[in-house]
Amino acid sequence: MNQPRTGTDTPAGPRGVAAWARDLAMGVRFTVTGGREAWFRTALTALGVGLGVALLMIAASVPQMMAQRQHREAARAPHVAEEGDEPVGRGPGTLILQQADTDFHDKPVAGVLLRPEGPKAPVPPGLREIPAPGEMVVSPALGRLLASADGAVLRERFPYRIVGTIGSSGLIGPSELSYYAGDDRITLDGPHGPGIHDTPARVDAFGAAEEKEPISPVLLVLAIMTCVVLLLPVAVFMATAVRFGGERRDRRLAALRLVGADARTTRRIAAGEALAGAVLGLGAGVTLFLLLREFAADVTIRDSSVFPSDMVPRPALVALIAVTVPAMAVVVTLFALRGVTIEPLGVMRDTRPRRRRLWWRLLFPVAGVALLFPLFGRASMDPWGDPLNTFQVAGGAVLLLVGITLLLPWVLQVLVDRLRGGAPAWQLAYRRLQLGNGPAARAVSGVTVAVAGAIAVQMLFAGVRGGYELPGDEASHSSMSGVFRAASAAETHDYAERFRATRGVVNASVVVEEYATRDGRADRTTAISVGDCAELRRIARLDSCRDGDVFVADSPGGIRESDHFPPGSKLTMSEYLDPGSTREPRTYRWTVPDSARIVRTLPGPGEEFRGGVLATPSAIDTAAMPTASTRVRVQARPDDPDALERIRNTAAAIDPALRVWRDGGVVKDANYAMIERGLLIGTVGTLGLIGAGILVSTLAQLRERRRTLSALAAFGTPRSTLGWSVLWQTAIPVVLGMVLATGGGIGLGWVMLQVVDGTVRDWFAFLPVTGAGAGVIALVTLASLPPLWRMTRPDGLRTE
Repeated sequence: MNQPRTGTDTPAGPRGVAAWARDLAMGVRFTVTGGREAWFRTALTALGVGLGVALLMIAASVPQMMAQRQHREAARAPHVAEEGDEPVGRGPGTLILQQADTDFHDKPVAGVLLRPEGPKAPVPPGLREIPAPGEMVVSPALGRLLASADGAVLRERFPYRIVGTIGSSGLIGPSELSYYAGDDRITLDGPHGPGIHDTPARVDAFGAAEEKEPISPVLLVLAIMTCVVLLLPVAVFMATAVRFGGERRDRRLAALRLVGADARTTRRIAAGEALAGAVLGLGAGVTLFLLLREFAADVTIRDSSVFPSDMVPRPALVALIAVTVPAMAVVVTLFALRGVTIEPLGVMRDTRPRRRRLWWRLLFPVAGVALLFPLFGRASMDPWGDPLNTFQVAGGAVLLLVGITLLLPWVLQVLVDRLRGGAPAWQLAYRRLQLGNGPAARAVSGVTVAVAGAIAVQMLFAGVRGGYELPGDEASHSSMSGVFRAASAAETHDYAERFRATRGVVNASVVVEEYATRDGRADRTTAISVGDCAELRRIARLDSCRDGDVFVADSPGGIRESDHFPPGSKLTMSEYLDPGSTREPRTYRWTVPDSARIVRTLPGPGEEFRGGVLATPSAIDTAAMPTASTRVRVQARPDDPDALERIRNTAAAIDPALRVWRDGGVVKDANYAMIERGLLIGTVGTLGLIGAGILVSTLAQLRERRRTLSALAAFGTPRSTLGWSVLWQTAIPVVLGMVLATGGGIGLGWVMLQVVDGTVRDWFAFLPVTGAGAGVIALVTLASLPPLWRMTRPDGLRTE
């Protein structure tokens, strides 16, 4: 029988995978049987990993959340005949539908008016039946708003009785403000004017095909950068969480060496302890995710919310998280123990860290730029443009951000090694960092990479914003305007009087507008405004006016309309049709009379000067204008906060399709707005995660140093000195991290702007992001002071 070899030979026993399984299992067993110290350390690891796993689970749920939102949006979309299709004929299964959207304190309220034409008329999703005339069904959020004191002004806008609540199948999110109302006044035969968005339509079904709209390469870059910026800090933080250690673990590892375990076995056992914490963290993360999921409906960010039932992670992503997190715990622990010498008499760490090398850290950002350089200028805003390599964009961004993170330990070591002298608290702080700054750098690395990425993304959004937002000034508080169907002279006069009679209104004008070209030249376009003399006098300075007069108005300091459209000009008004339409566009030709007088415009309700051709009702046939519309402009008192809502109430009383907006502001591309909203929501969650993670890391470090802190307190060191030392010890790496993140973020932002062929429009995008990062650190430091006071008590010197 062969005897096992002894001495310096390799010990007998399992090898390969079996040895790994045995040692990892032993580490897990030590975690369970290691006493209160082992349980506390494992709990810290599980808490840190759990926070990261919860955020990853939320990120894994995003595809399902977006898919469900798009599915419900498509399901409630009415089936309307497109241009060139056979129109839907009246029948027992049709209804007349009209959009009646409005706004309340800048929050959109989606409204739909319904009039069934037969007993089998389709019912919108979320409704049991079509509301009768004078009745409406509201979303739960709108119902709560209307029942509250804040919604009293909004309640006046709806001449309907609430009879029910819209189900979740008819809503995009639980916080959506929407309603369906029965109204027998809507008809297809009224003067609705082509091109007006809220034109009534006959529909025979609800539900549209879910066509995936192509996304432009620029938006793809934005989406990739958003994902990288939100998820990379989570990975960095989780890698830090699994490195929590303790003195008792060190003694146990030394005891293992004393009974004959070799260095590799000891490291694998230590990795098993980290593995146990990571597995418990997986369970904690899933539990936390399920708890947060239940409260998802109560959280609204930028008017967006989700149903808890929509937060379902993709199975493939869940499996990836379940495998990656424990594997990362083992790999990170083995990597961390490379610089630790575990001997039978104790665990020894270098009292002075080895000089960190710079050259290999620079390879990461250089490789990132090398990946992105071939893409410079290739991304376009055209959804059908040349596609980009997703992995190349993401890989380049990740390498650049990782390079910024790897530079922090080197910069921190170079700085603290040169610090000398100062107050006792300052000396305690930098001496501790000189002895070992790895934990401090790791704790701040998550904030550094998050801030750097956020700065880069903010620069990227600012650089391409012009292509996805309609230009406009800051939204005005008191100036409003809207577009409605073409109205007769009597109607426009009535509308104007009703707006002027509204409490809080200073001035109002209502005219019928149309755009015309001269001699068929698209580069010579002017606006034709039609109204009675009272209305035209609000637009221009008129010496005299009577029905039948025409004027050419020049704006002060602007283009002289009279030079391009003098009296006698032949103007053409044409209807625009979609490409492929088979019918002839309607056209109306009109000549500016030779008797037209040249006048000067006056500032309107929004302080704007409207030039163009001004005509009284009998001078032009408004019914023949192919795309004429009624333009409403209203000026409210700036000191009346509810004046805007009363103006909207007046507009709704005239017609639910008459919607007025605050002048200025922007209208964003839907995909762009979705990515921007996702960035905001994710940034809030990531900063919260990082703050909680740094707090956990700080508590773990304080617990490891409690004997040293107690000894300092026992020798008479004031607690205030110890508190300031903890503050400085955190502040030094934080300041360096913020400086490095600012420089790296600006550099990454510039590189990504070269990819999308954009220009830097905001060099100070780092200010709010950096301030938020520094604020998180300040809050964490304050939260760590109470445990510090407890750890500096004399009983902290007791040992077993």
